[in-house]
Parts: sequence; structure tokens; C-alpha cells
Amino acid sequence: MPRPHKCRRIFSNPDVIFFKPAGIMMKELDEVVLTLDEFEAIRLADFDGLYQEKAAEQMNISRQTFGNIINSAHKKIADFLINVKSLQINGGVIEMVEAEERHFKCYDCKHTFEVPFGTKRPGECPKCSSANIHRSSDERGTGHNGCRQNQIGGKCGSRK
Repeated sequence: MPRPHKCRRIFSNPDVIFFKPAGIMMKELDEVVLTLDEFEAIRLADFDGLYQEKAAEQMNISRQTFGNIINSAHKKIADFLINVKSLQINGGVIEMVEAEERHFKCYDCKHTFEVPFGTKRPGECPKCSSANIHRSSDERGTGHNGCRQNQIGGKCGSRK
């Protein structure tokens, strides 16, 4: 019997959970399901540019588990694109974390600032308009609403 999945912390739900190619009827398409933890891994590694170790810390999992999740996500996205399938983002054993804001630092003027979580990544520093901004290196998720199981099995316990 396989080990139950450890809860994976995620910081946001996607706004859209379903994608399909234009001009092809739904009944003609096979479906690929990307779990919420795979979506979060893509966001942290590919969109935010975090190294696997830092992304794994944020998701409260080992680096090896993060590597397995990101590899699975990349395969599913490639399958969706190459084999012309629909993509649904749903499921996974997750712990939703409430993050009020993300912290950024301008590497030109050293100004630090926050933006609400769930908003678009800022394109420039509000003080000097430089595009040389990055997420704060010590930023981690701050709160948590407990675990919830979403679609697939596994056990989650409340952690403090």
C-alpha cells in the first residue's frame, strides 16, 4: 500500500480551471488533469523562478517530492499541447495558505514594497521605475487555514 500524500501548501487557486483548443468540440478531446499542487509547482518554479529547494520549502515538501511534482506537471502540460487535449486544473491533497501580500525588492534603489497576493507581478519599482525587481529572498507563506483533501486521497493533519 503506498504512503498517503503529505499536504502540499498552495497559495492561490487559478482563476480559470479549464482550457481547450479553439475550434474542436469537447466530446472529441481527451482530458488531462493537472492537480492544484502541480499548478502551484509550475507557478513557483517556472513563473516566479524559484529554485526547487526554495519552492519545496514554500510548499512544505521535500525537494525530491517537488522535483517529482514539477516533472509530472511538465509531462501533463506537454501532453495537453502536443496531443491536442483539454486541460483541467483540479484535485490534489492541498493546504490552502492565506498570504496577504508578496514582498519585492528593487535591486537598483534597494526599495522594498508589497503587492496583494493574487494580483499581477509588478513590472517596475514604484519608487525608481526600474524593472530590476525580485521577490524577497526570505519570503514564505504566513498563515494557514488547515488542510483539505481535494479529489484524490491522502491524509492531512492540522499543523501549527
